[in-house]
Amino acid sequence: MPRQSISFTPPNEEWLKAQVESQEFTSKSDVVNDLIRKAREIELIRAKLIAAEQSGFIDNTPAEILAEFKAELSADGKL
Repeated sequence: MPRQSISFTPPNEEWLKAQVESQEFTSKSDVVNDLIRKAREIELIRAKLIAAEQSGFIDNTPAEILAEFKAELSADGKL
């Protein structure tokens, strides 16, 4: 896996440390990778919602579509 060097503001550094100390994550890298995965999932959902709204062929509300995508991601173990 490629290594990167990044800098954090003091509040973000403290937040990252707290996430690791809570034992939910084993390292700051795990926290950052989890945040990136979640951001990518949100981008995918937004793109699909926008495409669906622009198609003019939907009967579902945006909230219903979002719920369907969340259920799909959860079933695939991605959420």
